[in-house]
Amino acid sequence: MSETTTLSRCFWAGDDELMQAYHDNEWGVPVYDDQELFERLLLECFQAGLSWRTILHKRENFRRAFDDFDPVQIAAYGEEKIASLLADAGIVRNRLKVRGAVRNAKAFLRIVEEHGTFSAWLWRFVDGKPLLPAMPLTPETIPAETDVARALSKALRKADFTFVGPTICYAFMQSVGMANDHVLGCYQYQAPSAQGKAPIP
Repeated sequence: MSETTTLSRCFWAGDDELMQAYHDNEWGVPVYDDQELFERLLLECFQAGLSWRTILHKRENFRRAFDDFDPVQIAAYGEEKIASLLADAGIVRNRLKVRGAVRNAKAFLRIVEEHGTFSAWLWRFVDGKPLLPAMPLTPETIPAETDVARALSKALRKADFTFVGPTICYAFMQSVGMANDHVLGCYQYQAPSAQGKAPIP
């Protein structure tokens, strides 16, 4: 049996190799690159109401269909492109989510224009540093949303993003390392913050 399958991980990684690789190499690792942040945010938006495993297994299809998640190209999508996306069995063919991706690309570019980078705007919500929980997390205590996630959701909605409720926002924060929520017993677990800086759900 390989080390990949024997490592002790967060419960949600399960025995799916793609989920395990995502857990080991991406989830909770701070992301500051705008293009990658945009990709993660759009994938989380498409995940609404579905399992992350479903989205992860369609990720390469999403990249192909959405021009490698280039916000400039996506913001310019017209009805013909939208129709082709809705006919693409490789992605999630939800009309509201596909149109939401175009809307979110436009909102993303407006933030970049105003703040220089989306990363600079985003990371100010956690003072530029990943949040650690105030106490060890278990599968039962890992939060679905937090005060910071609710504040981020409100700000994104004000900026005209869609599919950005607090739960989606917190999943996004965990994904891009704004919150480090590896649970007690996971090999990537980090001790709680001495300052208790993490928001209380």
